[in-house]
Amino acid sequence: MAPNGTDAYDGLDVPPLVARAVELARRRGFPFSCRPEQGRLLQVLAGGARSSVAETGTGCGVGLAWLVTGARPRTDIVSVEREPDLARASAELFADVPGVTVICGDWSVIYDRAPYDLVVLDGGGHGKVGAPADPSRLLQPGGTLVVDDFTPALTWPPMHENEPDLARLHWLEHPLLDAVELRLAPDLAAVVAVRPPHGR
Repeated sequence: MAPNGTDAYDGLDVPPLVARAVELARRRGFPFSCRPEQGRLLQVLAGGARSSVAETGTGCGVGLAWLVTGARPRTDIVSVEREPDLARASAELFADVPGVTVICGDWSVIYDRAPYDLVVLDGGGHGKVGAPADPSRLLQPGGTLVVDDFTPALTWPPMHENEPDLARLHWLEHPLLDAVELRLAPDLAAVVAVRPPHGR
């Protein structure tokens, strides 16, 4: 979820399914779409998933469209949205796409189908902070977790509002994961973490 993310697609040539999702976001006045820089990362990472992907915070489906565009055939992709109207609109958008399921509910319903090869924690509060998502339950060994919408860190530890950014540090220092922050744009970063295939 990125403020003004939908506007970031103005004038861009993107895959057809992504364009459809952006148009849905524009029609609904939904500004918080996944930015193109993040979308391209999701497209690449989805290509490495063997069979299963989960996303939280569907919104109007822009990030989901990037995942679908990059995923291998017969990959099951589930996306969860807590706002009923958005969930319904996105489910309609992807109704003819094999293997894609949009669920209305709290982010934690992704546990029902775990573990996954790729998990994308998107949207405000969807498993990122508070009671964070548990990668030991969500990820296959060798699976990848993406936590997006950070401002690039300029110091160590990373800071947020003049305090150590505990949410980001939770993922960067998680004992089960090998994690790195990737700068996607001058004002945008994501944490990408892998659960080592042989554990610790």
